[in-house]
Amino acid sequence: MTLVIHTEALSKRYRRRLALDDCTLTVPAGRIVGLVGPNGAGKSTLLGLVCGMLAPTSGSIAVLGRRPAVSAEQLSRVGFVAQDAPVYPRLTVAEHLKLGARLNPRWDKELAERRIRRHGLDFNQKAGSLSGGQRAQLALTVAAAKQGDLLVLDEPVAALDPLARRGFMRDLLDFVDELQVSVVLSSHLLGDLEQVCDHLIVLANGRAQISGDVADLLAVHYRITGRPAEQHRPPAGTDLIHAERTRGGETFMIVRSPEPVPGGEAVDLEDMTLAYLTRATNANSVNSPALTTGANR
Repeated sequence: MTLVIHTEALSKRYRRRLALDDCTLTVPAGRIVGLVGPNGAGKSTLLGLVCGMLAPTSGSIAVLGRRPAVSAEQLSRVGFVAQDAPVYPRLTVAEHLKLGARLNPRWDKELAERRIRRHGLDFNQKAGSLSGGQRAQLALTVAAAKQGDLLVLDEPVAALDPLARRGFMRDLLDFVDELQVSVVLSSHLLGDLEQVCDHLIVLANGRAQISGDVADLLAVHYRITGRPAEQHRPPAGTDLIHAERTRGGETFMIVRSPEPVPGGEAVDLEDMTLAYLTRATNANSVNSPALTTGANR
């Protein structure tokens, strides 16, 4: 199996703060990976390590089989769009494409110019005067025209309106079909990820809570609902991920099991992701120093 990302016990510390902790991941090539987690979970740190902009404190990481940013050739294989789709405000659209061609040996001029025309961008317009959606499309064009093997997108649509966001996601799928590129997409918008991603990584507290192909993960997670009068416990042999009581007094739980669960219903990506994030948040609260001290009084 060809791996686009492989980490072993990967950690990154900023002085006293541990941003990523003992993170082990395996991502096969050809996937669109959704990277999900709350603010401060370590998502941008992980993407910075993947792109070679950061060095690990401990552990190891291989991207496309090699250490990130180990050479100019390795750098050219990874396209990156950071948060807010940064571009150079004083450069025109055409100047962005010229700069991309100068910096990237595998630059696809025809692809870049075709995308710019398709989105109605003026080659002579300065990037600083483009709308948010247009800037995002320009940044995506520059990253894709590198003709790399991996495209890394860090919250690229967070500031876009729903129409621009839908256009960006549609273009992303077109890129995957046309260029056969692997993608890692960080986002808070679970609905967007559910539409395009076939692999999932959930980060919280600097750790990977769950990762794998979406279809495989959904196949082993179940939702169980109980009536108010019932004493509800997870079935034997299942791993309880999260349990909650609704306003109507019903209880529901998300469980993981390699075998079918009697009475269990299929979950969607949002249910499963939120269950793991809630469990991580609750665990972090229980282990916080303030709560521990209070409990010992």
